[in-house]
Amino acid sequence: MHTQDFPQLASVQEIEQGFESHGYICSRKIATAVFLAFQLRKPILVEGPPGVGKTELAKTTATLLDTPLIRLQCYEGLDEAKALYEWKYGKQLLYTQVLKEKLGDLLQGAQGLAESVERLHQFGDIFYSEEFLEPRPLLKAMQQERGAILLIDEVDKSDYEFESLLLEILSDYQISIPEIGTVKATTSPMVFLTSNNTRDISDALKRRCLHLYIPFPSVELEERIIRSRVPDVDELLRQQLVAFVHSLRQLDLKKAPAISETIDWARSLMLLHAEHLEEDLVSDTLNVLLKFEDDIQAINPELRNLLRPSSD
Repeated sequence: MHTQDFPQLASVQEIEQGFESHGYICSRKIATAVFLAFQLRKPILVEGPPGVGKTELAKTTATLLDTPLIRLQCYEGLDEAKALYEWKYGKQLLYTQVLKEKLGDLLQGAQGLAESVERLHQFGDIFYSEEFLEPRPLLKAMQQERGAILLIDEVDKSDYEFESLLLEILSDYQISIPEIGTVKATTSPMVFLTSNNTRDISDALKRRCLHLYIPFPSVELEERIIRSRVPDVDELLRQQLVAFVHSLRQLDLKKAPAISETIDWARSLMLLHAEHLEEDLVSDTLNVLLKFEDDIQAINPELRNLLRPSSD
């Protein structure tokens, strides 16, 4: 990565302050990892449970650097055609039709079969030039003259074959296209890979990356996040709702509430003019925090006990 092509990230403190100015409240550990990834020119693999801000970290970095964000959403069966490039077959077909119409002119004066084939071969090479290439996110990120933030989101949902495809890109920031050759990045992108830990990432891919694990935030950090995102929430209500969410995360749920759901719940409580947590109010709005009916049914009978610590 040619860091001179990016606005500079001079210090960990500057990253923390810059993130906060854009509404992303993070720990010093997160800011340090981003600083090192930027300075060492290495991709960063961000792991952790869903909803802790992994994708948002890449988005905020792009905003902070005023740099294009190019996102590749991974899924099972993702292949080169969707991730790297594909050929513009419609355009190739159109040019093939033109070639048929001009075939007589093209072969005029050719001496024998060998020369005719050579002329056709020269014309055919045009069909596999950059003019007919449709870049997908990985190639598009490397074509940005001033660099880009490349977000490879939920890489754990892809196959091991796709991870192998990433190895050359993340090692040398280049792509091998058989018909054209090796395409190198104009300016190497800053790469974020995210994983929800649904499967293990290969050692080969991990070796190429700095590693960052983002857990659910502490009570203090989550209160700061709510204060930043929902500033009109009263201090008492903010403390109570964060304490309640943290008590839910200690339980055996299908899906623990994420930070984004805490923010949504805070906004919902504001819309309902809540001043403090009450059992009926929490019961009526549990669906904002919990996404599975089984979880809601399991929590409802325990609400009084769960709310007691947050009311102390």
